[in-house]
Amino acid sequence: MKVHLIGIGGTGMGAVAGLLCAAGHDVRGSDTALYPPMSDQLAALGIPVFEGFGPANLDWGPDLVVVGNTHSKDHVEVTAARERGLTLTSFPAVLGEQLLADRHSIVVAGTHGKTTTTSLVAHILAEAGHDPGLFVGGVPIALGQGWLLGKGPEFVVEGDEYDTAYFDKGSKFLHYRPRTAILTSVELDHVDIFASFEAVKDAFKKFVVLLPEDGLLVACHESADALAVAGAARCRLQTYAVVDNGGEPPAGVTWTAHHLEYGKSGRVSFEVVGHGEARGRFETLLTGRHNVGNVLAAIAVAFDRGVQIEIIRRAVGSFAGVRRRQELRGIAGGVWVLDDYAHHPTAVRETLKGLRRRFPKRRIIAAYDPRSATSRRRTFQDEFVNAFAHADEVVVGKLYDPTKIPKEERFDAEKLALDLHRTGTKASYIPDIDALVKHVAGAAGAGDVVVALSSGSFEGFHDKLLAAIGDAVMPARRTDGDAVRALLDAVGLPPDDATDADLGHYFVLKNEHGVVGTVALEVLGEDAILRDLATAAAARGQGLGWILADVVVQWARYRGVRRIYLLTETASDFFAAKLGFRVVDRTTVSPDVAGTTTFQRSTDSKFVAMRLDL
Repeated sequence: MKVHLIGIGGTGMGAVAGLLCAAGHDVRGSDTALYPPMSDQLAALGIPVFEGFGPANLDWGPDLVVVGNTHSKDHVEVTAARERGLTLTSFPAVLGEQLLADRHSIVVAGTHGKTTTTSLVAHILAEAGHDPGLFVGGVPIALGQGWLLGKGPEFVVEGDEYDTAYFDKGSKFLHYRPRTAILTSVELDHVDIFASFEAVKDAFKKFVVLLPEDGLLVACHESADALAVAGAARCRLQTYAVVDNGGEPPAGVTWTAHHLEYGKSGRVSFEVVGHGEARGRFETLLTGRHNVGNVLAAIAVAFDRGVQIEIIRRAVGSFAGVRRRQELRGIAGGVWVLDDYAHHPTAVRETLKGLRRRFPKRRIIAAYDPRSATSRRRTFQDEFVNAFAHADEVVVGKLYDPTKIPKEERFDAEKLALDLHRTGTKASYIPDIDALVKHVAGAAGAGDVVVALSSGSFEGFHDKLLAAIGDAVMPARRTDGDAVRALLDAVGLPPDDATDADLGHYFVLKNEHGVVGTVALEVLGEDAILRDLATAAAARGQGLGWILADVVVQWARYRGVRRIYLLTETASDFFAAKLGFRVVDRTTVSPDVAGTTTFQRSTDSKFVAMRLDL
């Protein structure tokens, strides 16, 4: 089947394009502009993308035209498709009809935590050998894309309550044919399409009613409204709750997490009780109490799908998280720059509380971009004050495209900053992005954590801030590939290691001269290999090699790595003195590390093996 997607660059549309392509369909699409990571993913799949919208984009004669929910009936390609008699549909409908009909659909729904929980459920099932399908509105870090076709029985889907298309105002998740579902929370959101909280609850009730009698709904006991919605379901019901230290578990809850401990490595460990039995201690890299709840829900579903508890435990421990969820975007001058999608006051509050737990001795600066349909409205004006009070300093940017919001309904970004200042939190309102970047670059010092909270691009804030601070180390992008390979080649390291497909292991150091250094970190669960450290000849003697190695060690610690290995011929003294590595016998190296290409091709005795315990 020939399928054309209008707005293919969106996260959901791009993921559907990848799934349809993997299923053997001829897929093309159009959009005004593409940005990483979706631009990279579509290019890697060889999916043609028309830049800009126009009737000519349909001249290839698609059988089906998929319309994104941001496009109206008057869109130029929608109009052209109707005039040509082409079939119009939505991506949720395509997903349900073409990809979920013969699978056990596991749908994760709720106001918060959907992307992380969906990704984790799929990760556990994959680690158990179930080969699941996946559709998620984000990018799991270890996977590098938001979709998997899979050949196993399960297909894990992030279920969004937002409307489907201009011709279908029902929620997206009504198309996903759930047999198992998670309900993380039910709160007021998407006030641009829901007239009241009652309307939100009604949408979720319509969803849970879809579960068959032999299906399963796993609902958060701590969300009273989620429990109320769950009461409409006809299927089996299991509940979960996180019990604060010293507290008692609520009566009748199926799964509980208790005795939470926050380690120096950033990992959170906790005891799990399920169906009345102790299931042992679990560890996760995910930060914050709210994420322990997300993990608990995923454990419940995986257990119900027959996955052994030990496999679940290992998979939970190895899950690296999702991009744009407390994602480390770069380190410059000792300043950590994180990216997070939070734009609802509950999400902002829990994200900042989680970061406070993870970085108890560091200053946290929050930069906020009011961009989503809900955050641009005054619905949560007061709630945002309480949410942002968990940061040490807050910088509020301008309201995105305020003309789309009636004046009397608009969120007041300047008032947020004033209210925070009055209640004791240092805060500023800076509408110009360049001035905002300059302010944060001047305010942040070594050891500080800057977290950008935005549902969009924030006008490139992250990269601009890293560049303003200088000598930034960040993950390599596809556009850095040629520079990385040239650096490796110049120092006699094999450039073929840095193929476009393998660039995910590489980091680059950038300054006003471009890419002047690179290093790779190959993560293998709790172990990692540091390799391919190279700096430009013109930049040697400036300490850039040490900066690269030091930052990558910090990055590994953030990813929950416990041991870093490397092989070196001449630099053992450098790694020992500067970073604390020690020489080890190669026979003590873990089998996973010993089996890598790096160790297999460097068996000569001139190479010294070293290890750093984190």
